Amino acid sequence: MRRVPWFAALRVLLVGLTALVAVGAAVLYAKGEDGGREDSVRHRLAGTERSTPGPGPALPTGSPVLAEAEVRATRPQLMAITTSSVPDETVRRIAGLKGVRTAAAVDGGTIRIAGNPLQLLAVDPATFRSWTPQPVAEHPEVWSALSRGELVADAETARRLGMNLGAQYQIDGGPRVRLAASAALGLPAVDGLISADLGRTFGFSQDVIVLIHGDSPDARRVKRVLGAKAHVLAVQAEKKEKREKAGKTAKTGGKTGGGTKPSGGGTGQGLVGRPASYLELYRRSAGVCPGLSWSVLAAIGQVESGHGRNNGPSSAGALGPMQFMPATWKTYGVDGDGDGKADIWSAYDAVPSAAKYLCANGAAQGGEKLRKAVWFYNHSWDYVNRVLGLAEAYARAYD
Repeated sequence: MRRVPWFAALRVLLVGLTALVAVGAAVLYAKGEDGGREDSVRHRLAGTERSTPGPGPALPTGSPVLAEAEVRATRPQLMAITTSSVPDETVRRIAGLKGVRTAAAVDGGTIRIAGNPLQLLAVDPATFRSWTPQPVAEHPEVWSALSRGELVADAETARRLGMNLGAQYQIDGGPRVRLAASAALGLPAVDGLISADLGRTFGFSQDVIVLIHGDSPDARRVKRVLGAKAHVLAVQAEKKEKREKAGKTAKTGGKTGGGTKPSGGGTGQGLVGRPASYLELYRRSAGVCPGLSWSVLAAIGQVESGHGRNNGPSSAGALGPMQFMPATWKTYGVDGDGDGKADIWSAYDAVPSAAKYLCANGAAQGGEKLRKAVWFYNHSWDYVNRVLGLAEAYARAYD
């Protein structure tokens, strides 16, 4: 069977859709430039700030284990492009074909940025997540970005067009959209993802892309069900090592921040095990930086995420219970529980990593050095005063 490129196959389908972008401009979410982490911290602190220290918020009594969505990837073997919406009944017929386990229809369309066409899928993050390679499915920031109405670009597309993560891009004839993340999506000539809601605003065609997963789905049978005008493309299988690399290099947009550079790399030791409570986790993690009080880590944990209750991504792209920027994490992230990886989303890794970061900026020396180290964590003296005020309150309550 002669293969028809994705762009050519969708040309007829997507004629005129670019013009519809302007129609939705008035109602489309359009953020301004990032205000930085200070604004997000102020937002998270609303209702908890005090002008004088007083008793600090109680530390959680439960385990610091973070709930993670278990995602079983059902990566497609075939992708079909049609010229009209595929009814649910037709999708069910395809799912019932020999060699097919499941099938799903998603929306598709084109936008242009500086004249460059981007072929996008418009998806529901909750249901589409399992259709991506496992390493991508396991990156929560990708799916949070889609839920916020932001753009996720295929890694190769972002590289080819020189797109910068965290930047706002003007859509030709339409609004601006933020490139929040990039990942190796593994779908033929798909340049990126947006949410289904955003796709409807853009006027994307609904249910015109069908994804087929199975042991050995037959493209000819799928085409017979969809009709002669459908184009069925094979999705190339990735090697295991390539998938692993894709997962390690999934990126999120945000500002790059940080203080003093350490002498070593980002694989430093900071073993704290898996304590049964946040209090014990903060106490053990302080040992990574002898001279640093556990209460400072606890105060930062409260200010940044409410001890893991709000792990982001923040408006600036900070992630996890201690709200690290991904670039900073590459340097300071440690494997705190000894499971073989430094996970920005795990409190067991993030809290000792915060201790390492503070220590590299002089926190162990106390006094003004400590204040400056906390300032490096978030460049705001108001933030420093809040953190150290909370630290005093924690020390009075728990020491």
